[in-house]
Amino acid sequence: MNSLNKVILPGQTIGIIGGGQLGRMMALSAKAMGFRIAVLDPTKDCPCGQVADIEINGAYDDLDSIKKLSEVSDVITYEFENVSFEALEWLKENSYLPQGAGLLKITQDRVTEKAAISKASVPVAPYSVAVNLTDVYDAVENLGYPCVLKTARGGYDGKGQLVLREKSDLAFAENLLASGICVVEKWIPFAKEISVIVTRNSNRDMEYFPVAENIHRENILHKSIVPARISEKALQRATKLALQLAENLNLVGTLAVEMFLTDEDEIIVNELAPRPHNSGHYTMEVCLTSQFEQHIRAVCNWPLGKTDLLKPVVMVNILGEHLDDILYAIPELADWKIHLYGKQEASPKRKMGHVNVLRNSVEQALDEIKQSGIWNK
Repeated sequence: MNSLNKVILPGQTIGIIGGGQLGRMMALSAKAMGFRIAVLDPTKDCPCGQVADIEINGAYDDLDSIKKLSEVSDVITYEFENVSFEALEWLKENSYLPQGAGLLKITQDRVTEKAAISKASVPVAPYSVAVNLTDVYDAVENLGYPCVLKTARGGYDGKGQLVLREKSDLAFAENLLASGICVVEKWIPFAKEISVIVTRNSNRDMEYFPVAENIHRENILHKSIVPARISEKALQRATKLALQLAENLNLVGTLAVEMFLTDEDEIIVNELAPRPHNSGHYTMEVCLTSQFEQHIRAVCNWPLGKTDLLKPVVMVNILGEHLDDILYAIPELADWKIHLYGKQEASPKRKMGHVNVLRNSVEQALDEIKQSGIWNK
């Protein structure tokens, strides 16, 4: 089905594959715009299901469930990468999936992702593909220590990764290789991690959000700081590379581009995510259009909204270990924008929500977050 110029209007139903927090925030934006929501997720009463009009419980690769979603939806999108490519191919032929399946297939595998980034003339860290332990030894000999071994598929928040700092670390490589093909990347000494989120509709209109400066703890995003505290040259370069990728990959929807900024002010692209992203949650209060509204606009082929930054902001993730402290402190947290995701079990390191703190400067916001003591443990 040709998506060009097809517009989805309020009153019609948007189907979302995946019922987590990203689906929930997409749904809330869509409902504010007048749409109905259907969601497919294996778990009953999932975060998105709590706000949806229709909840279908089934596996993402279960064709019967996919067909049920298709039958009640006028357009379909997805909230995370681990969606069955075969299911999306079926939807592409039998329903309306403006994002298609090609970009998701590329980003599901680090090998194809890095190849696509390089083909777009965008810099990535030097890397090799490893099928067995001999490949890892050869890659390390070529790239040198330190380097990072990553599973090609399925890794997130630091899972599926092993830093190789010396020869003795190679003994642990077989554990990751047992999961399948891996990549070995040269370690990039970076000054900062940054990201840019780009949105593009079927008419090829494109908008981008301000660059976010990201701080991780234990490989999980902890804070996003906007405006990013980087040079004007780096800001312009990061934006240019993100737009270049979106055009080359024929993006429809949202693309988050995660990057390393080196001490020499050079930028290396690390990963892509073809969906709204944790590092874009700051947009919910401080941009003229949030990343979630913009994504809905893109898949419905509406004109895209402006993304001007209204105020400096720091976004902080609320993990399971922070939830009780946040709830206890709510009466004292003036002007904190608190978003909780409706997850039933607050386990350690699980993303339960986030906070946006808007102030006159990011330094003021950072100081207030530190003074709260909630994330100091």
